[in-house]
Amino acid sequence: MMASSYNAKEEDGHHSGASSHGGAGAVKSKKPDNTAFKQQRLPAWQPILTAGTVLPAFFVIGLIFIPIGIGLFVSSNNIKEFEIDYTGVGESSPCHSCAKNFSWNSTTPCLCSVDFTLEQPFESNVFMYYGLSNFYQNHRRYVKSRDDSQLNGDRSALTSPSKECEPYRTSEGLPIAPCGAIANSLFNDTLELYHIDANGTSNSIPLVKKGIAWWTDKHVKFRNPGGNGNLTVAFQGTNKPVNWRRPVYELDPSDSENNGFINEDFIVWMRTAALPTFRKLYRIIQKKPSSTPTLPSGKYVLNITYNYPVLSFDGRKRMILSTISWMGGKNPFLGIAYITVGSICFFLGVVLLIIHHKYDTRNNSADIPN
Repeated sequence: MMASSYNAKEEDGHHSGASSHGGAGAVKSKKPDNTAFKQQRLPAWQPILTAGTVLPAFFVIGLIFIPIGIGLFVSSNNIKEFEIDYTGVGESSPCHSCAKNFSWNSTTPCLCSVDFTLEQPFESNVFMYYGLSNFYQNHRRYVKSRDDSQLNGDRSALTSPSKECEPYRTSEGLPIAPCGAIANSLFNDTLELYHIDANGTSNSIPLVKKGIAWWTDKHVKFRNPGGNGNLTVAFQGTNKPVNWRRPVYELDPSDSENNGFINEDFIVWMRTAALPTFRKLYRIIQKKPSSTPTLPSGKYVLNITYNYPVLSFDGRKRMILSTISWMGGKNPFLGIAYITVGSICFFLGVVLLIIHHKYDTRNNSADIPN
């Protein structure tokens, strides 16, 4: 009895001692707060996948994707497209001499002509593209070889380009504008299109060079230093890219507002392609106000000023004429992808439905066998 009394008093002493120290000596609990979030008591929904929910989803996806794919595929096939290769491979090619004897140091441009025939007329606006093959604009060092601050009109970047532009950063002791490998490899062939009428007369097809670049590129990403005033003064103290025949402020002698970094051909080229075979918009042939086709069927001549060599890397050059639809240019892959996915889903739905009916042997009876 005395031992029990002693133990009780000792325990009371310990409690009173702990309480006398206050909260300063108390150990904080690591237990999370008693809230629904921290105790993981938030309401949740867990779907139960059954044949009654999964099978309709497969059929619905199939019934939606297949018609969409058919519509996209038909729209793509309705787009008219014509292309010709003018690389100059083979002695029978009209541009063979230009391709074989090309020289960067030549001051006389090499001219060649390619005759072709359009079997069907092209209605509405027609877009002229140039296409390149085996040209890897997606190479990591090539993509990085540019100075966006310089292209945005920053004067400090104009005189001191980024080191990413090496080895096309300086030339003859002067900074290059625009610097980098992308700008240095600018596509500079000149393409002119002529229609040969029934009388044999050659009629020039007007090609529109404005409106081929993205609006954000033209008005936001690419700006001339000091505005669009006297570009000769603005680019003073810089040098042209190594492979260019003229400085950046003389890219378009016929239009002073299309010079410098805001030249639309230059802007289009600077948006690098993702694949080694690509096309870029070159010109727009606008629809005629009359009811006649934009490009009637018949004979045509493509005059080319051959300035861009591609044989050194086994490349190819093409000129493409194309119309567009509500979905853009010709792209059969998108329609084929929708049809394929929809067909696979519909097929899996049928297979799973057969398996469900054939092997669903669940016994719903509550009878207990004897």
